[in-house]
Amino acid sequence: MSAEIDGHDSSSDQHPLLRLQEILTSISKAFECGNISQSDNSVAELVKFLDSVSDPIESDSKNASEILAEIHEFLCTPSLDQAIIDSLSFELPKAVTKFAGLSSSCSEIANSIIDKLVATCSPRDMLSILCEALDSSIKTIKECDYFVPLLSGLLKVLLSTQRRHFEQAKVAVPVILKVLKTVSLEEDDENRECQHLFDQAIGIADAIRQVCLKLEGRMNEKLRALLGLYVLQIMVLVSVSMDHKSPRCIPLVSQLSGFLPYCHLSYLGLISGNDVDTMTSLVVGDNEDDFMSCLSNVEQGASLSVIWGSMSDQVVQAAGEDLTALKGELQSNQTKKWQAIAMLKHIFPSRKLSWEFKKHAIDFLLHITDGNNYQKSDSDHSDFASNMPSVFAALQGVIMVIMYAQSSTLRKNAFDALKRVIAEVPYSEKFDVLKALMTNCDSSSMIAVLLDIVRQEVLKERNKRKSIGNEEVQQGENEACPNTFFWPAVVLELVDLVLKPSTGGPPPLPEYGDAVLSALNLYRFVLLMELKEENNSEVLSKSNLKKAYNEWLLPLRTLLTGIAAENKDDYDRLAVDTECTLNPIVLVLYRCIELVEDKLKQFA
Repeated sequence: MSAEIDGHDSSSDQHPLLRLQEILTSISKAFECGNISQSDNSVAELVKFLDSVSDPIESDSKNASEILAEIHEFLCTPSLDQAIIDSLSFELPKAVTKFAGLSSSCSEIANSIIDKLVATCSPRDMLSILCEALDSSIKTIKECDYFVPLLSGLLKVLLSTQRRHFEQAKVAVPVILKVLKTVSLEEDDENRECQHLFDQAIGIADAIRQVCLKLEGRMNEKLRALLGLYVLQIMVLVSVSMDHKSPRCIPLVSQLSGFLPYCHLSYLGLISGNDVDTMTSLVVGDNEDDFMSCLSNVEQGASLSVIWGSMSDQVVQAAGEDLTALKGELQSNQTKKWQAIAMLKHIFPSRKLSWEFKKHAIDFLLHITDGNNYQKSDSDHSDFASNMPSVFAALQGVIMVIMYAQSSTLRKNAFDALKRVIAEVPYSEKFDVLKALMTNCDSSSMIAVLLDIVRQEVLKERNKRKSIGNEEVQQGENEACPNTFFWPAVVLELVDLVLKPSTGGPPPLPEYGDAVLSALNLYRFVLLMELKEENNSEVLSKSNLKKAYNEWLLPLRTLLTGIAAENKDDYDRLAVDTECTLNPIVLVLYRCIELVEDKLKQFA
């Protein structure tokens, strides 16, 4: 018994290379004897040994290279039983890739070992083995180096597959994308090894393209669609994880864009979302929500593909596109324009994308809303209605740019873009859009901006009615779209949102000062306009005037009077700032009260 213990102790003190040779010999003998139990134990011992010597802190890269070289030499032995290789193929990929981060030599030999397994084992088995190795490792390992040999092996497996190419690729793609997403977003943007990971991912895309060339008909179409979705998802990961100014970024994006023509993807089809819908319908079957989860950002990738084209001539050339023609088409085709605006919702609100993407997206939006080069038709209303939720989300994203962008130029351009898009919204929908934007905004300053847009729309409508005649307008546009015009009821409702909050009582001041001042100014504006033109509109009706007086103006006056009394003898900075904020509100408020009281006297 003691002799056995001593023997074990002496083996543990052996040079690692000698210990490895001993284990490999044990594996060969076990298979020769047909001892299944012993062969399983020996393979498990090999895995345990490799785990013990692959620790990057304790391992010596030279010894590690020798160990990997010994395993590779063992696998290349001409007389080696295929059963041994098959048995080792289940364990070695995961075990040897742990050495990849120790040195470039270790990474190369690990690649060679996996290549040998791929070349000698069933491609179908190796696909499952490599996918399992990737999927299980991503839970605990985040280093790029570890995954490069596995992805390289997967590339070769896809090329060597003889049948069911689409199904095999569909198994691999979710795992690959999971690894890319987890690791690329974990790594530093400037980490060189992360580029190697994307290089392998693009290599896999090229392998899928090569397999497509072997197929015809429906299978070719489906695999090409899967390739397109795969490329768009990687486009997002590159855009999010790498600095757009990095010299390594543009070449990667150009390579990805080079796949677009092969996949029959155009900038027009991508920015309208139609190409994504077509590909998804080809690839994703019923009850495949789990699969689609790995492609959750393909619409963002479609938008980014076009925006990258506007950022780099190299990218747009790789895609074989003409941006000038694209913008012209979107300017003249209102349906496509609404679809394009809707797709930009994937860029503006994203916190992971740099401001540079949002800047170019705003510029793109300004280009496609420049001028009025389309002919209005009866379908304009239905076109907008079908895209309204997504257009609304895009407008909310533009508002975020206005509020948070550091560049004053970008904020100004975003505001211009917001006004242009709202101007193109059909009159019958415009109120709903503006009301929803105000309701879903918690910024007093932004609500003030939106109310000023309302004022401009009211003024625009007034001028239009004066120029072509109120009766003609009502008989023309208003027949198709009831409640076409912004006022008077619409203005009253928007002002009511601010001056009579749903929480009850007058609006909080001074923090809500910008919105309150803008609402009062808007109300004063329409009052003066209606009084000047002597219109018998809802704004000047007795019931609405009493409502404004009792529910908006008097409660607000009471609140302001109370605040002024509290700060009367207080001269600290906060009190002075509060007074400066509230003074303009007081002036406009009392003017509104004066106008309303004068009009109510006429009813008396």
